[in-house]
Amino acid sequence: MGSHYALVAYVKDPVGEFIESLRRELCPNHPDWPAHITVLPPRLLNGTEEQALQVVDDVCQRVMPFDVEMGNAETFVPTTPTVFIRVAERAYRLRELHDHLNYGPLALDEHWPYMPHLTIAKLGTSEEALHVLDVARRRWAEYKGSRIIQIEELTFVREGSGSDWVDLAPVPLGRTLALR
Repeated sequence: MGSHYALVAYVKDPVGEFIESLRRELCPNHPDWPAHITVLPPRLLNGTEEQALQVVDDVCQRVMPFDVEMGNAETFVPTTPTVFIRVAERAYRLRELHDHLNYGPLALDEHWPYMPHLTIAKLGTSEEALHVLDVARRRWAEYKGSRIIQIEELTFVREGSGSDWVDLAPVPLGRTLALR
């Protein structure tokens, strides 16, 4: 069986810093992933890495950078014990991007409908997730910074060892990939 691949938008501004800090506080044993919004959830490729990256580049060069605004802290319980911040404003832009990228070597009939969000943590049980959700809601309500995130670049990633992911290529929106 091959490696899984995904496409993410890293969140490096104050919202990303807040999420990473909150994750360390609430789930110190959680993998130390950079804050990100997943555009294409993990999947096996229907082709090569090069073919998949070409699709990503072709789609992304036709999409100009855009802003999204983060909404409330929520959970996917009872489906999965995941706590996240929902993309509230202009989430349709991420859904459109997801739909344009989910074809060819990246095509996957996904188990759940795509919902743009910024994961805080994936927990072991629903009870843990509900506890983390309560604290996350309080902390997020206290956050005074801007909740707007600019989506300017996606990163094509491959599953590494354990729970690690390896960055393969940054792909800017609105221009051609620089790594040719």
